[in-house]
Amino acid sequence: MELYLMQHGKALPESEDPVRPLSPEGREEIRLSAKALAKMGLSFDLILCSTKTRAKETAEIVAEETGYPVEKIKEYAEFKPLGPPEEAIKILKEHGDARRVFIAGHLPSLAEIASYLLGGEKKVKVHFEFGGLCRIDTDLTPGEGEIIYLLLPEQLALIAEELVEE
Repeated sequence: MELYLMQHGKALPESEDPVRPLSPEGREEIRLSAKALAKMGLSFDLILCSTKTRAKETAEIVAEETGYPVEKIKEYAEFKPLGPPEEAIKILKEHGDARRVFIAGHLPSLAEIASYLLGGEKKVKVHFEFGGLCRIDTDLTPGEGEIIYLLLPEQLALIAEELVEE
């Protein structure tokens, strides 16, 4: 399985909106990242996200840019910010026939999922930023995953800008 992990975009502060949707800056950041994914030729068999608004909005933007039907995005509470990686892996195993899977989620859970797949019980630090993308190739066996790339949002923005110039 090719697993693509993306931390949601910047959200509005809770004092401004308790639901914490993407901020205008976060929405634009994710749009640029999603355009880069399309430019890279990525498409997904499955897009998953947490039930939080900012992750759903991130998943929807990626779906729109990569040609995935927005109505087929699957939401799971297991991808919440403090969700244990084992819960996320269980969900992924339920969708084991999917070859390319994208998850829009939160920290620290995304870093924990990556660590679990890459190092098993041995912790591996993986750096995530809002709108960045991590690809791990995995058979979902803890410690057996292989990190293929980790792209920062600035790098994705450069890829997306090339799309605009063409």
